[in-house]
Amino acid sequence: MSVALRAVATGDRRPLIAHIVYRFDVGGLENGVVNLINGLPRESYRHAVVALTDVTDFRNRIRRDDVRFVALNKRPGHGVKLFPALFRLFRELRPTIVHTRNMAALEASVPAWLAGVPARVHGEHGRDMGDLDGTSRRYQRIRRLYRPFVTHYVALSKDLEQYLGRNVGVDARRITQIYNGVDTARFSPANAGRARIEGCPFAEDDHWIVGTVGRLQQVKDQVTLAEAFVRAVKQGPARSPMRLVIVGDGPLKAHVEKVLDAAGMRNLAWLPGARDDVPDILRGLDCFVLPSLAEGISNTILEAMSCGLPVIATQVGGNPELMQEGVTGRLVPPVNAEAMAAALYRYFDDPALARSHGQAGRHAVLQHFSLDRMIADYGSLYDSLVAGRKFHPEHARANG
Repeated sequence: MSVALRAVATGDRRPLIAHIVYRFDVGGLENGVVNLINGLPRESYRHAVVALTDVTDFRNRIRRDDVRFVALNKRPGHGVKLFPALFRLFRELRPTIVHTRNMAALEASVPAWLAGVPARVHGEHGRDMGDLDGTSRRYQRIRRLYRPFVTHYVALSKDLEQYLGRNVGVDARRITQIYNGVDTARFSPANAGRARIEGCPFAEDDHWIVGTVGRLQQVKDQVTLAEAFVRAVKQGPARSPMRLVIVGDGPLKAHVEKVLDAAGMRNLAWLPGARDDVPDILRGLDCFVLPSLAEGISNTILEAMSCGLPVIATQVGGNPELMQEGVTGRLVPPVNAEAMAAALYRYFDDPALARSHGQAGRHAVLQHFSLDRMIADYGSLYDSLVAGRKFHPEHARANG
């Protein structure tokens, strides 16, 4: 069935995009889906969000009232047993585009192909603990196995674009590289100086607050940040005004607290758990740190830069593509508390440098990483797929 006939059959001429994720919950990938659905013209596309596991209250961040949410309650392991349910769902929804994200959702491209979905897009957003540097032969083989069922790929960084071509063997014509975008109005600098964070115990004018935001899990490595903070405080004056804020929940929280307790610095840190006021949190910092072991394109780096903060980040994944070393921030090796502490202390000791790098970061986001630009890039890709300009007939299956 043609794309046009498929749209007519639903009673709505707008093409449907089915976004497939492993779980629809708080996270950078999921936040990108929210921003995309909220930002694409309502008159151009309909949307459905399909979670292989579950859909949480995070769905309320989508402002549109015409989006369908489906949770398939997948159990751990390969999703072959879920293929019949996905096949039936795709036959019911009749999407023009199925857009899977990351390897945990890649398997949905097969039932989408079987159901006759004209365009199957797969997005590579980043890596996890099982393949930090993209060298896992097993993960490469899995991606090659699913390659014939994917019409087009989206790589969020040039690093991931090169990985798809070099390691997975995807033709460059089937890859579009699109950076994440940030809402520069929502994530904007404080009006004057550092803002007050609600509930934060560090309110003195002479406090210098370094912080991070994200789930406390191994790949994010907030433990190294805690160790670097301890080193930086010891490097400074006897009664250092340096303070640490780590926002987020997860299994690494106890380990972070243990590091701080052992150094006798638990009172110099605030770990409030997960918060939904991230822009206000960022405006209350003097410096942002991302200590991750692996990244695709980090939303939090872009959000921190958009808020006018100097950024210290590990030199992994797409981080070097977002930051200009010595201009918008500092890049340090992963799992290197000494290098991170040195970068922290440099900003602490030179407020003018910190302000200069923060202002340069804000300018870079406005020029290259705006939300409007991201939405326009995805819109152009989807438009091309609907029009057939990026559609490969040899990968299609007739509806029958």
